[in-house]
This record gives sequence, C-alpha cells and structure tokens, in this order.
Amino acid sequence: MPDLVSWILPFLFVLTLVITVHELGHYWAGRSFGLVIDCFSIGMGRALFKWRDKQGVEWRIAWMPLGGYVRFAGDENAASVPDKEDLDEMKAKILAHNPASALPRFYHFAPVWQRATIAVAGPAANFILAIVLFAVLLGVFGEVRLPPTITTVEAGSPAAQAGFLTGDRVRSMDGKPVTSFIDIARYVPLRANVPITFTIERGGKVLDLVATPAMVVKIDDISGRQKVGRLGIGPPNEYERVRYNPIEAVGAGARQTWNVLSSTFYYLGRLVRGEVPADQLGGVIGIAKASDGVAKLGAQGAPNTAMGVFGSFIALLQLSAILSVSVGFLNLLPIPVLDGGHLVFYAYEAVARRPLAANAQAVGYRLGLALLLGFMLFAVWNDLQRYNVFNFLGGLFS
Repeated sequence: MPDLVSWILPFLFVLTLVITVHELGHYWAGRSFGLVIDCFSIGMGRALFKWRDKQGVEWRIAWMPLGGYVRFAGDENAASVPDKEDLDEMKAKILAHNPASALPRFYHFAPVWQRATIAVAGPAANFILAIVLFAVLLGVFGEVRLPPTITTVEAGSPAAQAGFLTGDRVRSMDGKPVTSFIDIARYVPLRANVPITFTIERGGKVLDLVATPAMVVKIDDISGRQKVGRLGIGPPNEYERVRYNPIEAVGAGARQTWNVLSSTFYYLGRLVRGEVPADQLGGVIGIAKASDGVAKLGAQGAPNTAMGVFGSFIALLQLSAILSVSVGFLNLLPIPVLDGGHLVFYAYEAVARRPLAANAQAVGYRLGLALLLGFMLFAVWNDLQRYNVFNFLGGLFS
C-alpha cells in the first residue's frame, strides 16, 4: 500500500492551483463586466479563514480542499439558470434595495453573452495556466530531446514485424513531424491496436512502414497498472537540450497545451467507441498517486533537501499544467452541472428569448449530477484496482 501521508501535500498543491485558477477565471470575467460578487472560496464547506475586500467580496479558505467556487450576488439556483418565476422574484428583491439601473450588475440580469463568457472563462483560465506553466518551464529549463533514432528492435515485436531496423531515424508518424523520440513515446501508447504509418530515413533513403502497437500491461510508480500500446523499440542514450527565448517559449507552451488537449480528446473518443477498456479511467486517487510519484521523481538525485524540494516543485508544476488542460476540457462537456451545461442553457435562452423551464432544468441538473457522480465512483473503483488497494486490505486480515 502506498504511503498515503506522502500523497497529501503534492496532491493538494496541484489540485488547489488548478481549481483556484479555474474559479479566478469566472471571477475576473465577472469583475470585468462589473457584476456584484458575494464570495470567492478556496475549498468547500465551513470557512477556516475569511476576509472581505473593498468591493465587498468575501474571500474564504474552507476546510475541505477539494474544490472551490465563486458566488455571484443572487446566484442561488443550483444550475445557475433560474426560470421566469425565479427571475421575477429575484428582480423584486433586488429592486427593493437597489435602483433599477443596478439590475444589470446582478448575474442573472446581465446579458446572456456576458453570462456565457463568464462560464467559458473558467476553462479558458485553465488553458492559459497550462500555456504559462509550460512556457515558464521551457523558457527556464529548456526542452530535453532524444534523437528519434531507433537503437534497439525487440525480436517478434510489432516494430520487428513491420520491418524496423536499428539505426532507422523516424521523420514522421501519420504525417506528423517527429523531432524527438519523446514524441514517439507519447504518441504510441494511446494507439494500441491502431495502425500507425511511420516515415523513416534509412541509409539516405526515405521509407514508409506501417506498425500496429500491441496492447500490453505496464506498471509504474506514477500511473500504476495501465494498458498501453507498445511497439518494441528503444531510444538512444544521448540527448540534447533545446533552449527557447520568451516568445518561442510561449509558442512551445501553446503547442504542448494543444498536444495534451488533442490527446485527451482522441483517447476519450476511443473510449466512447469501445476501442480501449474503460478500466483505464482514473479519478482523484490516481491524481494523488501521480502527484506523489512525480514529486518523488523530481526530487530524485538531489544533493540536499532544499534542492529536492525545488525539484519536486518543478515536477509538480509540469503535472499541474497537464491536469489544468484536462480540467478545462472536462468542464466544457455539455453536462448541466458543468460550465458546458450552463452554455447549453444559455444557448437555449439566446434562441428562445427566455430561460429553460424550471422542470426541464431540474431534470437536466439531476441527470447531469447522477452522470458525474457515477463517473467519479467508477474512476475511484478503477484507481482502487489499479493500485492494488484491495490486495493490501485483504492482506491485513489474512
């Protein structure tokens, strides 16, 4: 069983950073439109610390660090889209204490395009965070690249069957340029049982080879047990470090963010089509374990404690960037309890010129909540199996 205590700080650092920036996206968008904001909370539940700023916003740090929220004045409906009766009642309460000119400063009476912008701003902040983190890391430390040259080919492997030889240099995969062996290491695992067209250079000639990665079980300290695609080729031992100026670093950070996003989209597409097993989905336990593994990997080989902590911090920033992309993408899914679901409601309101009926909102909200909770429970179940938690518990009583 993993040391649960060692998971806590790295996990909380990564999760708090990603969620706080997401909620700040909503907050900053609302502030830019001049809307009244009641509260900004880091964490859920009872407040441990709280204070109020000059604009009247209550800032709080809550005891349960698994989430956060920004609450706009009058935003009491769970789905954030009240129906006409709710709006009439809300309007009467607001006008009882404010002039009519103040009405557009309250969230539900702001133009629908402003509310939609606020909904999008959370995921957008996650994508921006990822770009910034990637850019800073690339700008400060550069990028490690392994030449895309194959130094070993396992006998009987998919690569051997496709005709790969040692010394082959990979130029592209499915038409996508390859600049480092790391590109291959990221591309192949997601494509188990999917033919990949490789363009290689061999002895001054350019050849096309088609190889289909085999699905294998891989076990490591970060991801646990995973089913991934494998070709059976090995990288060179040499590497080079590519340096970026600030502008280049931002561009490279944007490319890395897009690569993570497109890989997430591709993998979920394969999952929906039943091409990969659903037991590969992970949840909060997987994130916690990955945070622990990444932190330990970052500290590995450090000459002293201070440098070890610094190495862990840098490694966790990299993980935060990747997780931030995933959080931004998932929040755009058209599920009522998520930002994407709010956008669906706002799109209906923009077309119909009225909010969706309360009963339809309630049904959508309940279905969305059930779907989200079901997904979370399924992901946790997968995590428990992936990290052999049941085997550990069984051993306690044997």
